[in-house]
Amino acid sequence: MIDPALGLKPVQLRLIVAIARHGQLQMAATETAMTQPAASRMLSEIERALDAPLFYRHPKGMEPTEVGQVVVRRAQTMLREMRAMAAEVRGLREGLAGAVHVGAVTGPAVGSLVPAIRQIRQLAPAADITVDVAPSRQLLRDLTTGLLDFAIGRILPEFDSRAFEIRPMRDETISLLVRAGHPLSRAGAVTLTELVDCEWVMQDRGAPIREAMLEAFGAVGLAEPRHVVNSSSLLFTIAYLTQSDAIAPISEEVVQLLTEAPVRAGFAALRMERVIRVSPYYLVQLRGRRMLPLAERLRDLVLAGGRAAVREGGDG
Repeated sequence: MIDPALGLKPVQLRLIVAIARHGQLQMAATETAMTQPAASRMLSEIERALDAPLFYRHPKGMEPTEVGQVVVRRAQTMLREMRAMAAEVRGLREGLAGAVHVGAVTGPAVGSLVPAIRQIRQLAPAADITVDVAPSRQLLRDLTTGLLDFAIGRILPEFDSRAFEIRPMRDETISLLVRAGHPLSRAGAVTLTELVDCEWVMQDRGAPIREAMLEAFGAVGLAEPRHVVNSSSLLFTIAYLTQSDAIAPISEEVVQLLTEAPVRAGFAALRMERVIRVSPYYLVQLRGRRMLPLAERLRDLVLAGGRAAVREGGDG
């Protein structure tokens, strides 16, 4: 007797299950795309290999023996697992299954990752997707250690850019977020001179948005604001703005999310006399690291969305 787990082939398992389902050898042979004599020979070979009859033969049909019941039940399980394995491998190969772990700074997390992930979820609802929103320094560190498949952020001088594959995305525009009832929320275009003495909530020094904002004040001959609460937490910033007349410089994508339908979270964006931009961000992945097709598909959707956004900005 051979070990049935090693000796039975998928076609033999399918024949056993088909005979049990139909109770007729001819119907089982038709289902498994073979002639009745070929099916009869295969069943005899299986029974010799297992050293036990699998079916009682009656004039009106066939029914499993006690051994046959065990083999049929196990054959059904094995075929189910084979189908699941094939589907999972096919999904991985085609980028429709698996796990992907990505990161982004806040603006592109909202503006680029969210729509791309929505598209992926429609194609691959079972995909396991993890998103970290963090400063560029943390993202590059996590890329280097292999935690992230790719990240959207800025290249910092303390990291060797030769270790990464770098694809340009777009620059980032700053909007000034205030509560909806802020005294300046209905004003016309405001100047930095009007805003310098206001209360502000800003990211820590060194953060790109904070530095771009201070450079904008300096470019018109103004010192940096004196009344500043420092916080890198978007949640804290939102909470603080709701209870004060403070102003927060935030990525345009985030401000649009908070001020436009469907969210409209009780905030407004001040109209500014000048556009303030932050240095561009990039899609970055570790050079030489092989990603699953799912991660590659998500990356390509992010890049396609970024190129479309750049074209729209150029048309304007």
